Amino acid sequence: MVSLGTLFAFAIVSLGMVCSPGPNMIYLISRTLTQGRIAGIISLLGVMLGFLIYIMATMLGLTALFTAVPVVFDTVKFAGAIYLLWLAWNAIKPGSASILEPRKLAIDTPKKLFLMGFMTNLLNPKIAVLYVSLLPQFEDPARGSLLLQSATLGFTQITVSFIVNLLIVCTASKISVWFGTRPTWLRVQRWLMARLLTGLAVRLAFEHEK
Repeated sequence: MVSLGTLFAFAIVSLGMVCSPGPNMIYLISRTLTQGRIAGIISLLGVMLGFLIYIMATMLGLTALFTAVPVVFDTVKFAGAIYLLWLAWNAIKPGSASILEPRKLAIDTPKKLFLMGFMTNLLNPKIAVLYVSLLPQFEDPARGSLLLQSATLGFTQITVSFIVNLLIVCTASKISVWFGTRPTWLRVQRWLMARLLTGLAVRLAFEHEK
């Protein structure tokens, strides 16, 4: 079994990952501001399904594939870094808007909201890094079944992510109103988001598989 100390450390890492702006946060906030909390929650359930897919893939040996074929790991790693840099540029380029600013989006059906949430998370390089690169570092063969350890760590991450993202969905409108009356803070938020994404991209690019 995973020790409590390891579980706590992994929960902190998971919290840091989910709190850093990324595709999931952008999608959930945008949908909540456009269609309301119910739409945000439906989208969140799709995001959670994406996490479950990553857990199952990790438990079935995705990590072993990256270990056996390093070029595949490097390809995913650098593709993820480039994608994060692209998100950072979009946050600060001329004419860009904060993720907290209301924007006009098409009204989607519950089914499409769920599927979009699922695909947004499934194609999120930050989550791929979490499961493929970070999660194995918290596993210890001496403490029993790696399958059970992967499941425990994975569901810990899902729980942390669900709680944080649910809070984001429930408070998105209030946060948007607060920032909407403070344009300076919107600019600060965009630059902070860009710096966080750039930092994650650099760290990802130079991360060595263990």
